[in-house]
Amino acid sequence: MRLQGKRAFITAAGQGIGRAIAEGYLREGATVIATDLNAGLMDGLGCETAALDVTDKAAVTAAVEAAAPDVLVNCAGFVHAGPLLDATDDEFDFAIALNVRSQFHAMQAALPGMIARGGGAIVNIASVASSIVAAPNRCIYGMSKAAVIGLTKSVAVDYVKQGIRVNCICPGTVDSPSLHDRLRAMGDYEEARKAFEARQPMGRIGTAEEIAHLAIYLGSDESAFTTGQAHVIDGGWAAA
Repeated sequence: MRLQGKRAFITAAGQGIGRAIAEGYLREGATVIATDLNAGLMDGLGCETAALDVTDKAAVTAAVEAAAPDVLVNCAGFVHAGPLLDATDDEFDFAIALNVRSQFHAMQAALPGMIARGGGAIVNIASVASSIVAAPNRCIYGMSKAAVIGLTKSVAVDYVKQGIRVNCICPGTVDSPSLHDRLRAMGDYEEARKAFEARQPMGRIGTAEEIAHLAIYLGSDESAFTTGQAHVIDGGWAAA
């Protein structure tokens, strides 16, 4: 088991990528502390769970410090749609608070304990729609995920000498409840799904489990020589 003996703290573990990572970590032997804004979504996960609003700095700090994780996985996020001229200040502020600042605060809470224990791994969920690919109608979202990449690299450089590894995962379009919500919001679910699939060079949408496999690798000692990287897993979208 690749994560045997490691304690992992995971946000947004109720569904989608976060849940797939929590399930994968459990299969690989980790002790998992799973959190989500909606505690009910984590029913049946089979590990310690707790409701957590990651935009609440005090709550995040207390939860992460109490967990004392060897691996921190920051999954919480929201996809805002629309171009710059349709964007609002409230959307901008919320994207920064949820997609970026929550990871900033979780890392601040996790790092002292990791350093004291001689090392640790942090896995942040970014997106290929960021500084890597300019996706249409994703202005605020792309901005926030580009910030996650920059934050990841900065923390990795600053703490590499203390045994801390920090990487981020940049998925393309992944099958998840939030994706289905966005497809329905576009008016014609089937046509919207076909359009999303068509922009993937592989001709299909990714699965949450495929993202989880990469998160397992980055949280394990198998990736001991890997830090400060934005790992693209997008079915070839960025390469096209």
